[in-house]
Amino acid sequence: MPIARNDHSSLQFPCGYLRCARHFKSQGGRKKHWNTSHPIFGPAPATTGVSHTATVEEQPEVLDGYFPAGHDDISAGGDNFPAGTSDPSQALNEPDIPDDLNAEFFGLGDRLYRNYHPKLNARPCNVTGQFLPDGAPPTPPPIKSPDDWAPYRNRVEFETAEFLYTRNQMSAGDINVLLDLWAATLLKYNDKPPFADHRDLYKTIDATPVGDVKWQSLKVQYTGERPETNVLPWMDQAHDVWYRDPHEVIRNMLGNPDYATEMDYRPYREYLTDGDERQWQDLMSGDWAWNQAETISEDPDTLGSTFVPVILGSDKTTVSVATGANDYYPLYVSIGNVRNNVRRAHRDAVAIIGFLAMPKTTEEHAKDPKFRKFRRQLFHSSVAKILENLRPGMTTPEVVRFGDGHYRRVIYGLGPYIADYEEQVLLACIVRNWCPRCMSHPDSLDTKSLCRRRDHTEALVEEATYGALWMEYGIVGDLVPFTNDFPRGDIHELIAPDILHQLIKGTFKDHLVKWVGQYLQHVHGTKEAERIQADIDRRIAAVASFAGLRRFPEGRGFKQWTGNDSKALMKVYLPAIEGHVPTDVVRAFRAFLEFCYLVRRNIITESTLGQIQEALDRFHHYREIFESTGVVLTFSLPRQHSCSHYVLLIRLFGAPNGLCSSITETKHIKAVKEPWRRSSRYKALGQMLVTNQRLEKLTAARIDFKTRGMLNGTCLSATLKALKRLRLDKTPDASQPNENSATVPILFNADVTIQGDNEEGEIDNGPTLVQAHVQLAKTPQRKRARTIPELSTELSIPNLYNVLRRFLFEQVHPDDQRPPSEIPLSRCPRFEGKIQVFNSASSTFYAPSDCSGIGGMRREHIRACPIWRNEAPRYDCVFVNTDASVEGMGGMDIARIMCFFSFTFNAVSHPCAVVRWFDKASDGPDQDTGMWIVTPSFDTDHSFSVGIIHIDSIYRAAHLIPIYGAQIISRDIKHHDSYDAFRAFYLNKFADHHAFEIAS
Repeated sequence: MPIARNDHSSLQFPCGYLRCARHFKSQGGRKKHWNTSHPIFGPAPATTGVSHTATVEEQPEVLDGYFPAGHDDISAGGDNFPAGTSDPSQALNEPDIPDDLNAEFFGLGDRLYRNYHPKLNARPCNVTGQFLPDGAPPTPPPIKSPDDWAPYRNRVEFETAEFLYTRNQMSAGDINVLLDLWAATLLKYNDKPPFADHRDLYKTIDATPVGDVKWQSLKVQYTGERPETNVLPWMDQAHDVWYRDPHEVIRNMLGNPDYATEMDYRPYREYLTDGDERQWQDLMSGDWAWNQAETISEDPDTLGSTFVPVILGSDKTTVSVATGANDYYPLYVSIGNVRNNVRRAHRDAVAIIGFLAMPKTTEEHAKDPKFRKFRRQLFHSSVAKILENLRPGMTTPEVVRFGDGHYRRVIYGLGPYIADYEEQVLLACIVRNWCPRCMSHPDSLDTKSLCRRRDHTEALVEEATYGALWMEYGIVGDLVPFTNDFPRGDIHELIAPDILHQLIKGTFKDHLVKWVGQYLQHVHGTKEAERIQADIDRRIAAVASFAGLRRFPEGRGFKQWTGNDSKALMKVYLPAIEGHVPTDVVRAFRAFLEFCYLVRRNIITESTLGQIQEALDRFHHYREIFESTGVVLTFSLPRQHSCSHYVLLIRLFGAPNGLCSSITETKHIKAVKEPWRRSSRYKALGQMLVTNQRLEKLTAARIDFKTRGMLNGTCLSATLKALKRLRLDKTPDASQPNENSATVPILFNADVTIQGDNEEGEIDNGPTLVQAHVQLAKTPQRKRARTIPELSTELSIPNLYNVLRRFLFEQVHPDDQRPPSEIPLSRCPRFEGKIQVFNSASSTFYAPSDCSGIGGMRREHIRACPIWRNEAPRYDCVFVNTDASVEGMGGMDIARIMCFFSFTFNAVSHPCAVVRWFDKASDGPDQDTGMWIVTPSFDTDHSFSVGIIHIDSIYRAAHLIPIYGAQIISRDIKHHDSYDAFRAFYLNKFADHHAFEIAS
């Protein structure tokens, strides 16, 4: 018997919200999209939406800090000084502000204001470089037909090519099979698929005129002294360096309309209106960009220009772990005008511009000084050659069209370089174990010293011997950095901070975690240390599930560590070791974690800099436990030493999260690893270059078509609209149906704009101004309780009905300030109707420091279900707003969600949650771990304190980790037992950066 089949539906429902191009097959799908992507955010919830059955408050004495008042002042350590100075006031005081600066309010309201650079002020000009009057509109772009899809015949061809090549990454053979199947369905209509075969597809993509920055190559070879006989093999080898013109790549970035509103055109200094406190965020907010503008503007020909910092990054990567023989050396470029959120969001603001050569030789000759020098200098010579087309524009302005449509005169300049420590050693031409930024000796890196600078290094090279340079200054005297070939280029100043390798992989994983293992072995012996390490692993594995938290089912015992593994371990490691290590070790971890989370903030203020320095001072103080116990012989470690430069680097370059090597490592996937997997593996580099070029062309074509308004709606909806217009054109009277005409699918009006409940303006999918919004899941659970008595039985809460009545009293009488327990039950409303139970809710909140959308919004799910993934129950914890007038934890309580449900009372819908309350153990965080301690709240009859809250009072999910103590925990405790098996918990402020902001 043939199965029932559904035909393809041409029905298309447009979203209807301004600037949202989504279309849907059904109204239900569109409604779901509205609720998730365009929620109507209401006012802040009233605190009366929280109902307790009992409150147990403990108010012990306030804990004192460990340092005296005033310790949070920024310490001007010698290795934080600018080049050539040891004066703290020069390093940390605000530069003089010129009198001709004009302060401008920035953003909504008057909370922030900016001082923009008065000379390099990005004045629009015409195509010849003549400045335009203020307020002049941009020069219109060349007129193109709205139907010009060249080299594609139509939209179907373009979107097919993009889908197959970019999104699906289909192989050539599979493309041929798909096109043949497609052709088979069209033969009866005497029609053909958009492409003949994969060759036709590739040829069309290659003919795309935009985004066409071709790959070039150059051959490099050793040209130094050669022995008369027995010439070493590596001396005769020629190496290919493949690259694209970075000048053209950067011009394409500047002209990208997608970046028009996400770009800073002028260096600026940003201040809070309240107290005139300065803050740093993107690169152009830092002192380095301002100082560069000051230097450039000394030439009167540059006045009114736009400064464009060229950010570079390089890092070797292996595409095949199995063989280990497939290594590549990509070089990336970005521009400092693009904001950090765009660079981190991988919106093509980082582009690959080269594959550098990696000379290799036999093990016998690998340590030959001549070979090592050749390999290092080859890097610098190659980068200098690749960037040579940018050099003229570093002193003479050139005219470039920007994404906002205006032409501007542009001055380029080498910007920060993103690299890990191994790459920094190569870049700075220094000896390993020395610092690339300062001249501290490797035996005592944290000793105060001057910063390195180009002119000082060149003077030393002129005067000192090669051996003295190596031993006394850590300089490799016969190497020349590529930056010396460019104006204002000083590699020591341009070394960017690297959170991933310096802090997460370096100091945390390679140092601190390793030292804990060494300490346990040193103090307890091998056998007992292994037993304790096994318990630490069980503690890590027993941590409860949490949105975005990677679990470690077997602890941290795995071979291949990634950056994400290290980040995940940072979130749960501190409570796991407490009880097995001395208090000073716990405090050292706490101080370092707080340092990491502070420098990772999206916006860093003057007060944050003070907190960063104070956390670093505490870390340096408490890490001494490792030296005093004989675990560590020295703290003179380059990655750990780099922490002392962060305060200065933030002042120079803004928030470090926009210059982290995690950005380039992520780019490896799209630019190197995926193209390699798509290759035949034989001479793969050439195929990888072609793949990258085609991807760039398709991306550029999408931007071009989108800018011209040719990609509105979906491909199907656009076709239906065209058919509708064609039918109307051919029908004399469109109001009279034609019985003989073919049926054309209905296309709903795509031009309608839905305002929702926002009467003051449109709702879009851009930056959202609300801090948090919670909504229930879309589908209620049909097999769960349908009435309050049934829910009371399901949750084993006998007095749930009375709790609900007190909750309703609060909803009906929001102005009544009495505690719920004082309300006579007789005055509380009764409810006998039906309820709907849900297994989850979603919280959408503003968290720009975490992985989030371009507007800084993040969504997570809060679970409350009797069975999760067919394994065990899961009942998450949440932050509950209880006092909106108090910031942070002072205005919040912690609760565990036992059930989400909704009901209608007096024609008003009430989305709610049944919760178990936690009590704060004190009015401040624990002084050792820095985390708040909470304990389950109990009523006078020793039952759990239960309440019902409106979901509007929920801020977001909270993560609790048990206080394990010094005892070995049972092997039987699983992660889903965590909240029930223990009676005291840490509120994990390290669960993510947003939680850190709330619970610090």
